[in-house]
Amino acid sequence: MKNSRQIIKLLSMALFLFAISACSSSTTKVESDLGIKGAPDWVNEGSNILSEKDGRLFHGVGSASPMGDMSLQKSVADDRARAEVARVLSSYMDVVSNDYMSSAKAGGANTNEEAVSRQINALTKVNLAGAKVIGNWRDPKTNIIYSIVELDMKQVKSMLAGTQNMNEDLKRYIESSADNIFDRVAKEKK
Repeated sequence: MKNSRQIIKLLSMALFLFAISACSSSTTKVESDLGIKGAPDWVNEGSNILSEKDGRLFHGVGSASPMGDMSLQKSVADDRARAEVARVLSSYMDVVSNDYMSSAKAGGANTNEEAVSRQINALTKVNLAGAKVIGNWRDPKTNIIYSIVELDMKQVKSMLAGTQNMNEDLKRYIESSADNIFDRVAKEKK
């Protein structure tokens, strides 16, 4: 009974952190190199947006300290990594939104910034359904578990194509400019 309450509390806390991260609009650039010897590169590099031969990818890295239950610990690390993908995707979508608004204003269009912002936020939340855990690693010295979650830009664009209630101009703008904006943001992060 006591363990059930602890699990519910931990899951509630993870969900709360996920929600806060999804709403974050911070674009603070953080250089990450944990320098953990023997760790995979993705552990030391942290969350990232990258354009490489495998495609345009959003990576989120999360970790969880030992909890006595390894499957719960892994689940918490996975949830934290998903929250990181939400944060990275949200930052990217903020750039898309700002670029769209600048473009629309320069073209003389009368756009409702609040409506565009709501649509961008809704698109961000829907796209997280395509995020998947692609790896885990346990530090043998500390027993901290690290997880990496990946979201492919192709998945984001596929979800966009299926969106029915989005402003058509915004939809066209994202379809035509998303890759260029992604490449620009990925280059800025290097």
